[in-house]
Amino acid sequence: MFDLSARVAIVTGGNGGIGLGMAKGLAGAGAEVVIAGRDEAKAQAALAQLGPGASFVAGNVAHKADCDALVAACLARHGRLDIVVNNAGMAIRKPPQDLAEDEWRQVLDVNLTAAFLLCQAAYSALKARGGKIINTGSVMSLLGAAHAAPYAASKGGILQLTRALAVAWAPDNIQVNAILPGYIETDLTDAARAQVAGLSEYVLLRTPAKRWGKPSDLAGTAVFLASSASDFVTGAGIPVDGGYLANA
Repeated sequence: MFDLSARVAIVTGGNGGIGLGMAKGLAGAGAEVVIAGRDEAKAQAALAQLGPGASFVAGNVAHKADCDALVAACLARHGRLDIVVNNAGMAIRKPPQDLAEDEWRQVLDVNLTAAFLLCQAAYSALKARGGKIINTGSVMSLLGAAHAAPYAASKGGILQLTRALAVAWAPDNIQVNAILPGYIETDLTDAARAQVAGLSEYVLLRTPAKRWGKPSDLAGTAVFLASSASDFVTGAGIPVDGGYLANA
């Protein structure tokens, strides 16, 4: 029931970090993976880890035209689309009173609007066979973050978007779920550790597993949510956080 052979997946931000970890999981379960992003050199390095069934489409998924082109390219190359992983993301860390309007909009566009636009673009293709959408939220979908207000707002929005689409598209046999990663070792969190004094120590203290997560820790949950094993699971937000949220 976890076999993804003959399935085709789009993974935004799949050329590194959490996105690549999930893309590897999907490819390992048999899926053909299309990774989408803006850094082609980084994407080529990722493709070497994903095998011959993987491909790359360049673009900015915060733009509707690029989302439409991404789905069209996937259908032209593979003839179908079964799984969409909305993982593209960014953060700007500042006290909220110091944020510029364009900084707020940039984070919301990349983290939240892009997910909505790609879901819209993929809807018809997913409806044709029934499909899966996996949105990358965060423990910050549920918790506050003093120096990351737009990031927390966007990830809270991802969880609510997930629930709304799950309800709207259940009659079309499209399951929509979110993964809520905890603190994972990526380029993004490397920057956070450099900017926020004591962050690494705090995370280790708060996380019962007593370690930071790795991108590979997301692979199994992604495969579950992409496969027929989760056909009666929709509208869920699943933490993958080493117990961070449970440790109130």
